[in-house]
Parts: sequence; structure tokens; C-alpha cells
Amino acid sequence: MKGAISVPDLETSVVRTPREVLACYYQAMLDKSADDLADLYAVDAVHEFPFTSPGFPPRYEGREAVRAGYRAAWGASPVQVEEVRKTAAYETTDPEVIIAEHVVVGTLPTRRTTFTVPGLLVLHVHSGLIVRVRDYMDGLGVASARG
Repeated sequence: MKGAISVPDLETSVVRTPREVLACYYQAMLDKSADDLADLYAVDAVHEFPFTSPGFPPRYEGREAVRAGYRAAWGASPVQVEEVRKTAAYETTDPEVIIAEHVVVGTLPTRRTTFTVPGLLVLHVHSGLIVRVRDYMDGLGVASARG
């Protein structure tokens, strides 16, 4: 596990803050773990992609759709996420919302190239689980990274 971030057991842990959920989200990206990512979501959560990106639908509805969608996308991609550079995280007047800017740094082993994809997340977290995400990522950067 790269740059491990402690992820407490969901069943016995204290409810996570939005900032803690964000840290776990980034760790799941580093690990390409659709299960760890999906386990951060409420059963009826919605994950939206306002900007189109190749290989991603406009939205996932429900935890299991997030799990299946990311399992398929990450499983089919040779891309390896090497780092998530956390540019900034903004807490809002709503204590259940955090906005985060980041840059994903990865490699495409088949081409021996490195790439960066900037992104922005708006996470709505209720009772320690994601209930809504608006995921803004550079679609052209994603397409270029995939080759």
C-alpha cells in the first residue's frame, strides 16, 4: 500500500469527518480499490461527472454502481496512480461539505510515460458517508493518460 493512510474499520469506528473521508477517498485512488472507494459511500449516494470523460458515465447512482463502475474502469486501465497531490481543501459553511483540488500523477507502463490530471471534488458527507460527489476531472487528460 503506497503512502498508507490509516483507514479505520467502518463498523467499529467513530463517524469520519469530511476531511477524513477525503483522505480515504484519495487512498482508494492510489490503491485502485473500487471496494475501498465504494465503502465510503451511503447506499443511495450519487456520484456525478459534470464534465464528460472517456470511460465514465455522467453519474453513478448508489454505492454498488460506484463499486461496479470503478472496478470496470480501473480494472480495464493499465494506468497506475503514483501520487495524488492535494492542492487545496476548502471547508464550507455547511459542515458536511468539503471541496478539494488535486492533481493525479500517474504512469502508463506500456508507454513508460508519466501524466498529470487535475481535478476538483465536491464531497457531501453525512454521518461519515459520502451522499453526493461532483467530480470534475480533465477529460482530455484522462483520455491522453489512457492512450
